[in-house]
Amino acid sequence: MKTRAVAGAILVLAALAVFAQPPSGSTWDGVYSQAQADRGEDLYARRCAGCHGDELEGDVVEHPALAGGAFVYKWNGLTVGDLFERIHRDMPQDRPGSLSRQIAIDLTAYLLNANKFPPGGKELPTDLPALRQIRIDAQKPGRK
Repeated sequence: MKTRAVAGAILVLAALAVFAQPPSGSTWDGVYSQAQADRGEDLYARRCAGCHGDELEGDVVEHPALAGGAFVYKWNGLTVGDLFERIHRDMPQDRPGSLSRQIAIDLTAYLLNANKFPPGGKELPTDLPALRQIRIDAQKPGRK
């Protein structure tokens, strides 16, 4: 019984170590595809623009802007996983958690594109541990 408890504790610590690793990539590394962002743009127009505006501008009172300096700096240092979770878990405001993982990740790709992060050749995965490895950097690493 003691051996089983020790083995269980080791597995828990190993899992925590994986999740505690600092992000190894950046939104400047081309982490989504243009096709994925285009799907997200279509989804945004149908599901999000009513609250956040056609141009992702938000409003002053209740719905934050989803593009521009304030958005990028709000998320600066966090991960794409954090952004994806916020969309997947909390949106839309009138039906939180109703978006599928695929819809949430396509919307995430669109927001990255709208905020001028470059597309790449691969789509963002819906795998949360992988998304937590991609840091949102307000400025391209290496620039001051």
